[in-house]
Amino acid sequence: MITENQQPVIEMMSNPASYGKLGPVEKIETHISQIFLVGQRAFKLKRAVKLPYVDFSTPALRLAACEKEVELNSETAPGLYVGVRRITRDGDRIALNGTGELIDAVIEMVRFDQSGLLDRMAIAGKLTPGLMTQVARMVVRYHRGVPAVHSGSGTSNIGGVLDINAAGFASSHVFDTVEIRTLTEAFRTALARHSRLLDEREAAGRVRRCHGDLHLRNVCLLNGEPHLFDCIEFNDQIATIDILYDLAFLLMDLWHRGFPQFANLVMNRYLDEADEEDGFILLPFFMAVRAAVRAHVTATQVEEGSADGARLAAEARSYFELARSLLAEKPPRLIAIGGLSGSGKTTVAEAIAHAIGAPPGARIIESDRIRKALHGVPAETKLPDKAYRPEVSERVYRQIAWRSDLILAQGGCVLADAVFDKPGNRDSIERVARDRSVPFTGFWLTADPAILWSRIRERKNNPSDATVDILSRQLQRDVGQVSWRAIKTDRRIEEIGLEILKSPTSKHRPQPH
Repeated sequence: MITENQQPVIEMMSNPASYGKLGPVEKIETHISQIFLVGQRAFKLKRAVKLPYVDFSTPALRLAACEKEVELNSETAPGLYVGVRRITRDGDRIALNGTGELIDAVIEMVRFDQSGLLDRMAIAGKLTPGLMTQVARMVVRYHRGVPAVHSGSGTSNIGGVLDINAAGFASSHVFDTVEIRTLTEAFRTALARHSRLLDEREAAGRVRRCHGDLHLRNVCLLNGEPHLFDCIEFNDQIATIDILYDLAFLLMDLWHRGFPQFANLVMNRYLDEADEEDGFILLPFFMAVRAAVRAHVTATQVEEGSADGARLAAEARSYFELARSLLAEKPPRLIAIGGLSGSGKTTVAEAIAHAIGAPPGARIIESDRIRKALHGVPAETKLPDKAYRPEVSERVYRQIAWRSDLILAQGGCVLADAVFDKPGNRDSIERVARDRSVPFTGFWLTADPAILWSRIRERKNNPSDATVDILSRQLQRDVGQVSWRAIKTDRRIEEIGLEILKSPTSKHRPQPH
């Protein structure tokens, strides 16, 4: 609901003379803000709205929100936020930084190249695995630095978000009452199913004062590095959330925009860096809640009589349908991908993981990344030969089995990626699936030795430390009888992935003892 006429303020902000400029003023509009771009500056005006989740109905409230936004975002995007400017009225004159009666406030920011916004980069096809890995690691660092908040159970925390969603849907006519009620009931059922885990995570300090609005449009490149900005400042309840619910907005946004592989990659890189394996099973539910948030927020814009109403209604509907689909449960499954160094295990795993299980796809448990984590170094850091001694490798394979079991026990899907050249290691990963009574499929990737050598020589910034000498020793080693399905990898990755995804699981299911 719009609470007052801001048109005089908008006209003043749209006039270049208000800033002492001669050039044009560009304007960007969102559901709760208007942004004016002029010269090397951007000015953000809060719209005078009062909604179930935000109250900008008075100048004082808007001024306070501006001040809080600058305070919170200056930490994640240093140098981007200049400060808060008052808008005043003195008689008939409205001025920026005047001395009269406060009638509004704006945030002054350094104007940056809009092509550096990740949503613009997504549209332009400029997102890359390397950039998304940077983003995932940046989010991990951010979450480690924000304080835990113990103000209620994890169940009540996410239940509060569902209440806000229900209120938001009630204020729109884009969806009918039956489908809203059905979706709301599905959310409540899912909440009850995850209640114990949500409460355990809250008790463990996983509920924190987060960004709250972590989607692609709120990540920008500054000096070539991704930074978060424009966090939720207007509602602490919305921003005080499970850190994986914070991450889920980014995952949902990538999925909705048609980048499922990047959603899966960000999830896996985040979990590689953070000790959050126990929360993996919550991600489809969290993504569904995020999709529902976008559905009702977008539908609210339709109610305001936007000239773009038909497009917005269709967009709201697409988020609504995504939320519905994300709530559908998928059975757990374990896939193991083995093969000698250079056979393409990781490339194949990353190509198909998004298509396994519920979005954002399967958790990839990768031996090279586990080994680096055990030694406390980044995945791209080369380890000395002693890090590959038999006792260290045994520890790595125990970790693979343990992590796989943890996720399967919760009902998730796993892709285990390792050489698996020893029969005992293959038996160990099969036993995990057998003990959990879940489907298992093992794939053994093969290629001509010349191809393997070529791939290893060409590797750059890769978690694997394998060399041609290591491959030579692997080729001389007897791997024993391999019962896993052999897959030749001297062809297009799309063909390999399709063959694996279409492979039946039932006849590969390990039999009970």
